[in-house]
Amino acid sequence: QVQLVESGGGLVQAGGSLRLSCSASGRISSINVMAWYRQAPGKQREFVAKITSGGSTNYTDSVKGRFTISRDNAKKTVYLQMNSLKPEDTAVYYCNANVITSFYLPSRDYWGQGTQVSVSS
Repeated sequence: QVQLVESGGGLVQAGGSLRLSCSASGRISSINVMAWYRQAPGKQREFVAKITSGGSTNYTDSVKGRFTISRDNAKKTVYLQMNSLKPEDTAVYYCNANVITSFYLPSRDYWGQGTQVSVSS
């Protein structure tokens, strides 16, 4: 079994910064893509950013230039540095990882439990 645990959420004023972390543990052979998603109240979960095992990144347009995703492969951890936060960034942020648990099994996606980010105006 694989577990993803997020941390770093909280309440911040507009223009402030937060850094989210997500650590993977369990029966892990390797991790392909790691990503962050978010879900605001009354809205569907949406993609925020992703990073491959080689370090290639991709962001949704609304966070480009403000958010930075990074990862530490040795620690099996992905980070999301969020700067210049806006009230519309308020959401529950979820970590996602595409994990290979065994050479004989296909990779599959795992999700964290989510961490709340609230940005006040």
